[in-house]
Amino acid sequence: MAAVWQQVLAVDARYNAYRTPTFPQFRTQYIRRRSQLLRENAKAGHPPALRRQYLRLRGQLLGQRYGPLSEPGSARAYSNSIIRSSRTTLDRMEDFEDDPRALGARGHRRSVSRGSYQLQAQMNRAVYEDRPPGSVVPTSVAEASRAMAGDTSLSENYAFAGMYHVFDQHVDEAVPRVRFANDDRHRLACCSLDGSISLCQLVPAPPTVLRVLRGHTRGVSDFAWSLSNDILVSTSLDATMRIWASEDGRCIREIPDPDGAELLSCTFQPVNNNLTVVGNAKHNIHVMNISTGKKVKGGSSKLTGRVLALSFDAPGRLLWAGDDRGSVFSFLFDMATGKLTKAKRLVVHEGSPVTSISARSWVSREARDPSLLINACLSKLLLYRVVDNEGTLQLKRSFPIEQSSHPVRSIFCPLMSFRQGACVVTGSEDMCVHFFDVERAAKAAVNKLQGHSAPVLDVSFNCDESLLASSDASGMVIVWRREQK
Repeated sequence: MAAVWQQVLAVDARYNAYRTPTFPQFRTQYIRRRSQLLRENAKAGHPPALRRQYLRLRGQLLGQRYGPLSEPGSARAYSNSIIRSSRTTLDRMEDFEDDPRALGARGHRRSVSRGSYQLQAQMNRAVYEDRPPGSVVPTSVAEASRAMAGDTSLSENYAFAGMYHVFDQHVDEAVPRVRFANDDRHRLACCSLDGSISLCQLVPAPPTVLRVLRGHTRGVSDFAWSLSNDILVSTSLDATMRIWASEDGRCIREIPDPDGAELLSCTFQPVNNNLTVVGNAKHNIHVMNISTGKKVKGGSSKLTGRVLALSFDAPGRLLWAGDDRGSVFSFLFDMATGKLTKAKRLVVHEGSPVTSISARSWVSREARDPSLLINACLSKLLLYRVVDNEGTLQLKRSFPIEQSSHPVRSIFCPLMSFRQGACVVTGSEDMCVHFFDVERAAKAAVNKLQGHSAPVLDVSFNCDESLLASSDASGMVIVWRREQK
């Protein structure tokens, strides 16, 4: 998607919370349809001036329709800050090359609005307050759920027909991360401790490795797709991060870690993909501008240990970071400047490495609070509730898995909010992929996939949950196909 269309989608997403507050399923369907239409427009080749004019008008109209945003400042001020700072594609990076004056986002500093997480939970609950006795949700919401996910039980939804394909190009070296591209059913990437990243295509059959990205001199510890999937960022034990063009596999830029330390984790800022957060072995996190290759002023902070996991909330205002000494820190992220402000610290378990953090603003119709999913080498998968706008965490429940030493990761299922019940998926050192229903009081296990011959390190669903990918410590990646009902 062209850079300007990506900015339009970012503006739409920011205002989406104000649309039909009592019908969250409509908001999700709306933003997905907007994304589809904008992608189609991006292929039409409209003149850049026309696209920029549309972005300005869109921001102004939304501001007039919905009024000021929850953050300080006017809607127009926010849309202007998006115009300046939120380009996420290779086009934006090339703009920086052509015009050095373009770097940086100017504007008033913004902080997280007070009580925003409490407000989110209240809005999520609003649909259910007047439901008839004995019903799960109002009829309209139930019908929307069935339309999106099918009128089947949670166990039936996560029944798998078997292996769709096995990728073994990285055998003998662990694959710590596997990820489907955003809003994509058939594009997959995985990184390996052999120092490379594979880009794979699952359709048309047979599935193939499109290209292998080489350049790191030591193992690749983590990577992330940009929102528009045109670039990837990777971090490595060779103390560098690299920016890659996914279309042709070329390395656009190599950026050394500011501390010269092994880089262990990375994540894009969800609203402004020009900014990436990285965590290193010297206990530091840094906000990096991938267009300039420099760290953002005020965008660094220190943890108590090696930074193994990073995750933003959906609006990009809160960042959580986990280290190898068992602590999870929350940070307030200044959307205008990229500055980090340390907010809260939770000791999950002293000395137990936090290897995975996943954030979700609304888990399901029954679990309506913003939540965090954490792996921490405790042989448990931990589900926390986010209780305030500073990222304070409260343990909700845990699920039994095997994890004592490996960097196991977990995810929320993409479509969980459209079903009764909610599912999370995790790797495990018992060489299985585990599914749990977060709302089932007893016997929470929904399914278990067996087929790996080494600890399962990471899992990733495609956008419609028809395929699940899992990677393990021996370098094997298995793509599982869900049964069609």
